[in-house]
Amino acid sequence: MGEVLSVVSDALRRRFRDAERIAVLTGAGMSAESGVPTFRGGGGTGIWEWKGRPVTELSSAELLAEDPALVWEWFEYRRGLMKAVKPNAGHFALAGWEKGRDVTIATQNIDGLHAAAGSRRVLEMHGNLWRGACARCGLRKDLPVTPLPEVPPHCDCGAPLRPDVVLFGEMLPPGVYDAALGAAVACDLFFVIGTSAVVYPAAYLPVEARSAGAFVVEVNPEETEITGRVDVTILGKAGEILPNLAHS
Repeated sequence: MGEVLSVVSDALRRRFRDAERIAVLTGAGMSAESGVPTFRGGGGTGIWEWKGRPVTELSSAELLAEDPALVWEWFEYRRGLMKAVKPNAGHFALAGWEKGRDVTIATQNIDGLHAAAGSRRVLEMHGNLWRGACARCGLRKDLPVTPLPEVPPHCDCGAPLRPDVVLFGEMLPPGVYDAALGAAVACDLFFVIGTSAVVYPAAYLPVEARSAGAFVVEVNPEETEITGRVDVTILGKAGEILPNLAHS
């Protein structure tokens, strides 16, 4: 089992300073610090159901095929909750890490906050809430305004769009996991932030990174199922911990 800390150590700061390649996996806890509600639970901000239906059904490929309008109503509700949400200090810290080094962020979040903070290499493993995708022509269309003028929205080709997110019962977008894995096995330092890393295949990334020789750091307010498989766990909020890593 690795070391569990409550503050950033000088040894970790030195390791961070010397790292040329950093890979990061972020989860719902990262966005929760910005006020983004978590779904399927998550303490006081968790949303289990909407209009009497469980969120696992509302965000399923099966319901999209049966009732796309209802699925879009659900996603419009989520977009409405998030439209005023801004990146937090943790997001901005990650964006700042890119100066003079290679940083890749693989995120399970669909809120677009990493890009909004300025991060340039972001692998959105589960898609993006602010885009639609066309099954007919393959176009991905930005949908930055909510409420939408029509539900469902339509592609330029005339076909209806679907939310450009990975629904329950679907695979990850082609190539996104391979890109994340490539960054994980090539990095010097790997961070697991705001996630217990139990959702696969994303949960493989810190394990593969450590097997390839990377030093793996977990940042989370509490210990998780992956704590025993990383080198260091720092207990705390990303918005407080991450900015301190760059301080000498």
